[in-house]
Amino acid sequence: MMSSGTNPQSGRPEGGGSGSAAWELLLPVVEEPARRRGRALQSALREAVRSGRLVPGTRLPSSRALAVDLRVSRGLVTEAYEQLTAEGYLRSGRGAGTWVSEAVRAPVPGARDLAPRAVGVRVDFRPGTPDLSLFPRGAWAAAHRSVLGRLPHSALGYPDPRGLPVLRDALAGLLSRRRGVVADPERLVVCSGVAQATTLLGFVLHGRGMGTVGVEDPGSPEHSALFASAGIATVGLPMDDEGLAAGPLVRSGVRAVVTTPAHQFPTGIAYSADRRSRLLDWARAVDGLIVEDDYDGDFRYDRAPVGALQGLDPEHVAYTGSVSKSLAPGLRLGWLLAPAAMTDEIVARKRTMDLGNPAIDQAVLADFITRGGYDRQLRRCQRAYRERRDTLTSMLAESFPGTEVSGIAAGLHIIATLPERYGPEPVFMARAAGAGVALRPLGACGTVPSGDRAVRLVIGYAHLTPPDIEQGVRLLAAAQRDTDGPDDGGGRSRVFI
Repeated sequence: MMSSGTNPQSGRPEGGGSGSAAWELLLPVVEEPARRRGRALQSALREAVRSGRLVPGTRLPSSRALAVDLRVSRGLVTEAYEQLTAEGYLRSGRGAGTWVSEAVRAPVPGARDLAPRAVGVRVDFRPGTPDLSLFPRGAWAAAHRSVLGRLPHSALGYPDPRGLPVLRDALAGLLSRRRGVVADPERLVVCSGVAQATTLLGFVLHGRGMGTVGVEDPGSPEHSALFASAGIATVGLPMDDEGLAAGPLVRSGVRAVVTTPAHQFPTGIAYSADRRSRLLDWARAVDGLIVEDDYDGDFRYDRAPVGALQGLDPEHVAYTGSVSKSLAPGLRLGWLLAPAAMTDEIVARKRTMDLGNPAIDQAVLADFITRGGYDRQLRRCQRAYRERRDTLTSMLAESFPGTEVSGIAAGLHIIATLPERYGPEPVFMARAAGAGVALRPLGACGTVPSGDRAVRLVIGYAHLTPPDIEQGVRLLAAAQRDTDGPDDGGGRSRVFI
């Protein structure tokens, strides 16, 4: 093949270029159908420059020479040179030839995946994830096909920032029926999960001059980060056996507080009727706001779930929820039911934030709800998660005698307090990690009792099959056991720290 990119005096490529080897990258162009050769040549040249095979300062062959080498028309090469010159990849001057532009820089590395991953972990007990294999792919695909077949063209435009009316109607009926919510579709805003709902509330509260919001302690670490993004600080408020402690709440001076009353995260308690009542009395007295994060309110295994707090006073409670635990967090679909006095400000902020959620996804969820698919999915998950919770508690009782599991039979996680003989906690956690078992200590979620050697864990189970749970607990037990210690009388070696 001809190498026109060489210096006639030295025989070396101009500008330190790669010579004929670089032009060989263009050979596949001749295999393309004639109608696609022009685009193929442009693409091949562009990629050769981006990848560095053609470095800045390299002189390209003349259009006539390259056309002969590639056995294509000269006009096709000329057009490719002109197009890449216009884009800035090449430069040329009258009578001076065509060169790779110095404006081109090395390519950016390929896209990284920053989604959370458990690397080098055999069993991951960290909470927060449902079983993604339970996602109803067939039913969802059928709903998707059905929706696309009948969705009017106008529905593909910019949606109402609150969400499609058909979805808001479906959600209002669902939440009213299942969670006892006062659900006015006009005050319901479809969001990208509870995270966006919380951030929207943060922006509106900040705009009203509020600088601090109360959060449960222990509680979800994400709440503080979300409010911080809206310019609002958080103050931790202590919990007791009935819920958020009333005295510290009153003394804190805050006028907004985030709660998880149906199934507190992470302690697992349900707020008592008295505590729910006192919390509402506080909100009315200070004209404040309760943000109710109903993250897993549908999953109660020993009785019907407690209804949402919002149903008792919708003007002082902002209700948030999502399909992240019932379907999949990757759908990024949730909702916010706001007090009437805040709705317009929330909708205005939602409009400037993203102009609304994807219309097709909203329409599919609406169809899935109205045709009964969502209820069937909840029943399926409830059966699976109840079995997994039972497996976990029985395995802990067998492998770690004396372990106390606190909280109600609900949700996707438990709180397990292991006896002091298994502590101290840092040593327990280090041994677990060495065995390939990922755990989250209760202390990672806020203030916990101190001064003893007990091990307190937040253990997620929904995303693990019963065999996975059994394997994980056995790995934990083996990692903590001192095989050289004396038998405890029950056929197990005792742990000595």
